[in-house]
Amino acid sequence: MSDTSIREISASVTTELERFDVYLRQQMRARTALLDTVIRYILRQRGKRVRPTLVFLAAGASGGITDRSYVGATMVELLHTATLVHDDVVDQADERRGLASINAVWKNKIAVLVGDYLLSKGLLIAVHHNEFDYLRLSSEAVRRMSEGELLQIQKSRQKTLDEETYFRIISDKTASLISTCCEIGAISASGNTEICAAMARYGELVGLAFQIRDDVLDYTSRSSILGKPVGNDIREGKITLPLLYASQLSPKSETKDAVKIVKSKSGKRKDIDAVRMFVEQYNGVKLAQDKAVELQQQAIATIASFPDSVYKSALIDFAHFVVTRNS
Repeated sequence: MSDTSIREISASVTTELERFDVYLRQQMRARTALLDTVIRYILRQRGKRVRPTLVFLAAGASGGITDRSYVGATMVELLHTATLVHDDVVDQADERRGLASINAVWKNKIAVLVGDYLLSKGLLIAVHHNEFDYLRLSSEAVRRMSEGELLQIQKSRQKTLDEETYFRIISDKTASLISTCCEIGAISASGNTEICAAMARYGELVGLAFQIRDDVLDYTSRSSILGKPVGNDIREGKITLPLLYASQLSPKSETKDAVKIVKSKSGKRKDIDAVRMFVEQYNGVKLAQDKAVELQQQAIATIASFPDSVYKSALIDFAHFVVTRNS
């Protein structure tokens, strides 16, 4: 992501994010020395606060930021951080945001336990403040993220994927938490079920567009910009939307050759370049990007009737950002 773009989008909630940072640090404190050391290390790794930003923007657009908004923002950030720690264990990742991952420094057992601790802290914050709607939404998001990850693993092993299943995977893995952020923000500001449902739908659609753009960048960007190796999905045997769309328009023999390379998880540069050229030749990149833009426009339409405000404008800017970003 572009730091400048995110800073601009979050400008209207800068004060709230500063207060949130203090509140989050208080909630993450631990009495066990080892745990407290790991927590302080995690806080050094923190990213661009996209999810708490969305909670505050959704709250602002839905009626106004309240104390409940801070509880919701902290809860989703703890949940998100827990999933990242667990993901690094699952993926055997050595780095997270330029620093050694928790599992690389303290090994898997401690990383899993720390992830569990963060998840439980997030849930307990909701219980302590009697925010049972938050508890329901976040538990549902965790369920969906877990199912999405497992479905992707299953399909990778079966070496099959269709468009419907692809959207189910990215909806559960990526869009579910973004939708939860937006809905929790709306709930913290308004008791209107239509407003909350519209904001949840906005988050779901933006989340889908975000992941599709991510998959497009894996075919089009440069490693120095993307921050990870280009063609990583090909190396990992992942069939994503650009490849699915290209396969629908190409001769069967060429499709078979491209899919065979992906299924082999080849790390050879010539194989990765061959798949990227195939996807580009048969408009897979363009069609996938067009789909991301279509979803972005649908997202903006869901909040069109909301009163004009700096928060609504920022949410519209965020929807544009997710489909134009270069990293």
